[in-house]
Amino acid sequence: MATLEIDRVRKAYGTMEVLKEVSISIGSGDFLVLLGPSGCGKSTLLNMIAGLETITGGEIRIDGDTVNDLSPKDRDIAMVFQSYALYPTMTVRQNIEFGMKIRGVPTAERERATRDAAELLQMSHLLDRKPSQLSGGQRQRVAMGRALVRHPKLFLFDEPLSNLDAKLRVDMRTEIKRLHQRLGTTIVYVTHDQIEAMTLATRVAVMKDGIVQHLDEPQAVYDRPANVYVARFVGSPAMNIIPGRLEDGPSGPALVMDQPNGGESRISGVVVSDDARQRYAGQPVLVGIRPEGFSVSAGGPDCVEAMIEVVEPTGPDTLANFTLGGTDVIARLAPLAVRAGQTAKLAVETAKVVLFDPKTELRID
Repeated sequence: MATLEIDRVRKAYGTMEVLKEVSISIGSGDFLVLLGPSGCGKSTLLNMIAGLETITGGEIRIDGDTVNDLSPKDRDIAMVFQSYALYPTMTVRQNIEFGMKIRGVPTAERERATRDAAELLQMSHLLDRKPSQLSGGQRQRVAMGRALVRHPKLFLFDEPLSNLDAKLRVDMRTEIKRLHQRLGTTIVYVTHDQIEAMTLATRVAVMKDGIVQHLDEPQAVYDRPANVYVARFVGSPAMNIIPGRLEDGPSGPALVMDQPNGGESRISGVVVSDDARQRYAGQPVLVGIRPEGFSVSAGGPDCVEAMIEVVEPTGPDTLANFTLGGTDVIARLAPLAVRAGQTAKLAVETAKVVLFDPKTELRID
């Protein structure tokens, strides 16, 4: 286990800057997920931690030691790639042992480490098979076993589940979570899948265009996203971002959003700071409401009147589509709670409403 500090790290290819002063710090035993779309710089950052890419500026420190100029083999890291990178002519046992054999690890120690890793990953019965005889999930376990036997300070995973089908992804996600809980290892994991980030991470760094947009615990990123980009990227369906305005009255702050019929919906009881209340009173704001923040209500003064346009039953719940504030909105409701063409009264869980500045798109605190 090790700490990891990424201190104002930059990466440029000529005049094109891929990473722009990225700073991230995690403790020993943390599981950091670098989350973002293709091209955001997350894999480049992982490769720089591994020593596979040079650093243009800043420092990377593992357990307090600067590793900028160290070769990959001297950083005491192990990496699991998207492609399994197994030797096709070797058995599973030989693939796991190969790195130890190259480093001159004694035979007995190699055999013990391979046996322990195979038991941990539940693949002892596969040790004498070749990679061509394995499923995708089994091959990924072999790649993980090869990394485990090194007992490195830091594990690096580069989108390890992206080549697997949906069922295998869920199974392997559980295996990786179980592995982290058992070993308490420090892990950096790259993915574009926000479900993987939410379920695996102790810390999530959401990236866009080479910049960390939000770094925090997964639930904090979900509940209180730093900006509109994070709000829309994390969550499925994404957080609804609805144009509205903040009004301040004798009973406290309230949100007003336009209805398609020319009327307005007014939601009181919104939690805002005194400073935000003063600065944004009477001003436009962007109202962030997660789909599950709506619920069917019998009516009342603080409900949204929604003409349900489309209903999507998912089994455990129903996704209801309607228009509010001139934008498409999705509510996650109880099964069969509404039907298409129905006008429904929807209550809003005001404690979980997040407001954003319409110009900067940053969260209003």
